Amino acid sequence: MNSSNERLLASFANRKGRTALIPYITAGDPSIQATPRLMHALVRAGADVIELGVPFSDPMADGPVIQRAGERAIRRGVGLRQVLDMVAEFRLQDQNTPVVLMGYANPIERMGPAAFAEQARQAGVDGVLVVDYPPEEVEEFAALLGQAKIDPIFLLAPTSTQERMRKIGQLARGYVYYVSLKGVTGAGHLDTDDVAARLAEIRRHVSIPVGVGFGIRDADSAKRLSACADAVVIGSKLIETMEAAVAEAGGRGASPAETDAAAIEAAESWLAGIRRALPSGG
Repeated sequence: MNSSNERLLASFANRKGRTALIPYITAGDPSIQATPRLMHALVRAGADVIELGVPFSDPMADGPVIQRAGERAIRRGVGLRQVLDMVAEFRLQDQNTPVVLMGYANPIERMGPAAFAEQARQAGVDGVLVVDYPPEEVEEFAALLGQAKIDPIFLLAPTSTQERMRKIGQLARGYVYYVSLKGVTGAGHLDTDDVAARLAEIRRHVSIPVGVGFGIRDADSAKRLSACADAVVIGSKLIETMEAAVAEAGGRGASPAETDAAAIEAAESWLAGIRRALPSGG
């Protein structure tokens, strides 16, 4: 396995006790044109890493909010190639903030894993999380990513076995994403004591940072989880915030450009509030 991606490595190495903030957005939502601008706004709000969702027609792990965002993006013609174009546009102005693609195997298989790894490298992608690539069957793909200096990132869940933790501890780079709830994104109630106990168990097998997502919906839950997590990942509530801004702008007859601007402003403001609630380190 090649060395870790430098941007992701630096992002976590330079925290000095600061909890990393990782927002998730769906590429192409609220629009194709707005996505790179939205990514910059999230960085201004304090994002340390951006998870960029690749729209897919059958997203088995996504809750209704992220499914809606994916459906909107697909209707706009967004696929994997367009997502890579968005990352490349973002990189014209930001060479420092890591971007992790999160999605499903089908679009990568259609492009071809080797072609994808090379095109992702050229676009400036730092990590890839493929929900339906099990670690037991992904060593060849992980090697392709490693050659491109892209980190393979994996999910762990409350149901993950010790063997699965060990395997991911061997393969994963960048960070591991712990799914704090059983079920889909944006659902359920967080039990922070249970999360802390599970993270302690995971860290016996995983030496890289562990981020926690699924179910973080406000500053209070993010702050509580920051006591045990290296990073918090927030997606559904961020997308809901933009949906509300789009609906409000549409209700007053705003133009598409004005609607995009309203969504971006709402996302930046909301995420900045989460950042202020998290420990800032020393």
